[in-house]
Amino acid sequence: MAESNFVDYVKIYCRSGKGGRGSTHMRREKYCPNGGPDGGDGGRGGHIILRGNRNYWTLLHLKYDRHAMAGHGESGSKGRSFGKDGADKVIEVPCGTVVYNAETGEYLCDVTEDGQEVILLKGGRGGQGNWHFKTATRQAPRFAQPGEPMQEMTVIMELKLLADVGLVGFPNAGKSTLLSSISAAKPKIADYPFTTLEPNLGIVSYHGGKSFVMADIPGIIEGASQGKGLGLRFLRHIERNSLLLFMVPADSDDIRKEYEVLLNELRTFNPEMLDKQRVLAVTKSDMLDQELMDEIEPTLPEGIPHVFISSVSGLGISVLKDILWEELNKESNKIEDIVHRPKDVTRLQQELKDMGEDEDIVYEYEEDVNDDDDIDYEYEEEDWEEK
Repeated sequence: MAESNFVDYVKIYCRSGKGGRGSTHMRREKYCPNGGPDGGDGGRGGHIILRGNRNYWTLLHLKYDRHAMAGHGESGSKGRSFGKDGADKVIEVPCGTVVYNAETGEYLCDVTEDGQEVILLKGGRGGQGNWHFKTATRQAPRFAQPGEPMQEMTVIMELKLLADVGLVGFPNAGKSTLLSSISAAKPKIADYPFTTLEPNLGIVSYHGGKSFVMADIPGIIEGASQGKGLGLRFLRHIERNSLLLFMVPADSDDIRKEYEVLLNELRTFNPEMLDKQRVLAVTKSDMLDQELMDEIEPTLPEGIPHVFISSVSGLGISVLKDILWEELNKESNKIEDIVHRPKDVTRLQQELKDMGEDEDIVYEYEEDVNDDDDIDYEYEEEDWEEK
């Protein structure tokens, strides 16, 4: 994967801006000897904002930009002048990005639509100036509120591809061949296991100018949900698919058994995936005649649509498209929001190591010691009020 531009897992450090402190300025003008307090409020610190962008299809642009920091709010000044708000930091991410806390594994947010914005870390509020605290008995307060502190967090971003149909099968089951034959996608095809090392998306044309998106992921083997083979890395990409197309070769010893093994791996990875609609395609059926197909059909799993196909000869491809389109448009097959479970902290470190993201990301910053006020004072404890 070192030479691949497909990056679906990154770990970055995020820091919002701190709020500017309020000013303790006293009004001093000619003919106004006792002008009173007129210190302005500090500006708000910048937010860390995630924005969905359909023009991105990978997290590659974040892999080499590991620090996302918003600007600090400026301090207030005389004349009740408000400090400038800190600049927000907007992080563009592909649609389908899920964010977790790298320390605890807690699920934070999910970005699924183009243009959708989510505030990941809020900037600190600016402190109130001393003019807020003047009263009849305290006419010259020489204190103001400090700005709220910044927030910082190391987060994990995962990409889960958005597609209508997800292909599920053992290595060399014909998934990439099918995708290349019914779409313009050009996945790598070879006669050895795990030829596909990264997900591939293809747009499948249907009658009347209609189309749907199909996703091909690397082959699943028994024990994949426990980390065997390519493990958990790509199973998450079919969590968002509304329909799963199971593909089992016609020359398999036991088609039903292979189907059950694949189904069990999905169940172990995420039990909610069993609620998705399923279709079974028996691939490489150009080696079968009608008599053999009739003998195999009673042994196939009950309750799910099935079809014999051959991506090379085109056998059953049009029938497969009809079945997929019909299943996709069923009222019972509408995509619902998936529930993102928190990551298991005991397995999180191993997962980070497998992805090459286990190094600590540390950023040292300098405190802002600039002081524009000409009155020395000490902060007093004051209750924050909504501004």
